[in-house]
Order: sequence, then structure tokens, then C-alpha cells
Amino acid sequence: MDNEDLIKLKVLGITRSEVQPGAYALLLENDDSTPEEARRIPIVVGAAEAQAIAINLEQVVPSRPLTHDLFVSMFHVFGIELQRVVIYSFKDGVFAAIMQVTNGTTMVDIDSRTSDAIAIALRTGSPIYTTSEVMQLTGYEWRRDGNYKPQKPVRLEDLPVEKLERRLQHYVDKEEYEKAARVQKIIAQKTNSTRGEE
Repeated sequence: MDNEDLIKLKVLGITRSEVQPGAYALLLENDDSTPEEARRIPIVVGAAEAQAIAINLEQVVPSRPLTHDLFVSMFHVFGIELQRVVIYSFKDGVFAAIMQVTNGTTMVDIDSRTSDAIAIALRTGSPIYTTSEVMQLTGYEWRRDGNYKPQKPVRLEDLPVEKLERRLQHYVDKEEYEKAARVQKIIAQKTNSTRGEE
């Protein structure tokens, strides 16, 4: 996954969801935000997932380890380190994430529910990232003056060929061949257009 396409995030907190009764909204924000403006992503999570995250944010120590605490303990025992969490996709209203873990010699991507990955990342102090595409699709611009604006959707046709080639490789790696074919077609159109201007 190309690091240039990743945006580092921080967890702001959890609030009750205004969209789904009984659910909660996990609010993430770009790490390089300022007190005056930021780009934020709300992720709807269930009550149990919200509790697992809130317990860590509020530094509450449960009497017995929760599931995510157990995972972290196993990581430590077997010398596994969570390098980072990447929220890489948003499809049909669902976010998808991977946990990139290493044992010091081998790095692997583990598919995960986004809420679980974030709960574990908070416990290990591991960074959380998303892609610019996910940010464009799901984020909104927050401003202290009260002006809330959704991000303008990014058009593939507006991206430079270099970025399109990285996105093509990403889709191929994820076996998302329909998206890869669309990107490949746009690259071909841009390349032919450039040659025609020479």
C-alpha cells in the first residue's frame, strides 16, 4: 500500500449516532488538523464496539481482560507488533480495515473490522491511517466557525498518471479487477492524449 496515498488519523471520541438508534459514532480526524479546521470521518459502531474503544480512551482498567486486551497480550507474548492500521475501503456503507503486523522478520496484513482494529491500535499505541479515496468518500470538513462542508469527491480522471498507476496496483493487489480495469482505461486515455499533443 503506497504511503503517499495514506492520511494519518487520530481518534477524537465516541458519540451517540444520530443516524442509527442504539448505535454510536466513532469520530476520526486527520492527525495534522489545526484548532480551527480539520477533516473528519464518522464511523458507526455498535454498543459493544463503542464500549471497547471508550474504555481505552477514558483509561478505565477492567477487572478482567476484554477481548481486545487479550489480543494485545498475545501479541506481546509471541513477539508480534502491530505496525499500523489502515482503513482502506468504504463499500456499501461499510468500512474495511487491515492490521499490518510483524514478528520482526515477516509482515502480514490481517483483515479486520475497523472498530476492532482501532480498539487494538489504541491499546498498542499504533498509528491509524486511511486512504485519500476513503477520506474523500466519507469525510467532511470541520471548521470552528461552524461551516461544515463535505469533501468534494475525487474524480479518477483528474488524478495524475503516477497516482493512477499506484491506485491500479492497489486494486490489483486487492483483486478488485473491475476497479483496476476502469483505472487502466483512464491511464490509457491520458497517455494517448499526451502522445497526441506531442
